[in-house]
Amino acid sequence: MSNIHQYKRSVHYYETDQMGIVHHSNYIRWFEEARVYMLDELSLPYDRLESTGVMIPVLGVECDFKTPVRFGDTVLISCNIESFSGVRISMEYNVTSLEGHLHAFGKSRHAFVDKNMKPLRLKRTNPEIYDIFEDEIKRRKD
Repeated sequence: MSNIHQYKRSVHYYETDQMGIVHHSNYIRWFEEARVYMLDELSLPYDRLESTGVMIPVLGVECDFKTPVRFGDTVLISCNIESFSGVRISMEYNVTSLEGHLHAFGKSRHAFVDKNMKPLRLKRTNPEIYDIFEDEIKRRKD
């Protein structure tokens, strides 16, 4: 994947269990942090999206675990757009050590809706936002 957005994060003690291993629920939070970071890098911070009436609820999320992450570790969470239709978007994530060792990977699926939770077609309702996502997909393919 080209154009991967990488979010760097240190593991906090409260995120671990009694064995010092990151609890599985935290990976979903990390995916969200990386997604927010990626949107910021695309000049689409959540507050801007929401001010234009665009909401992006999560439809589904999955995570596969490979090796544990422990208290004190620093990880990179990469986030990239897997697919985009203007109505829905899917993201993919990798959690790696600084040395590139894969700890976990996952995906999240989202819809674009208005503040009343009605589906949006970005190409029609918010073409400038649509174009930013389309440009990101094109850059990823190059």
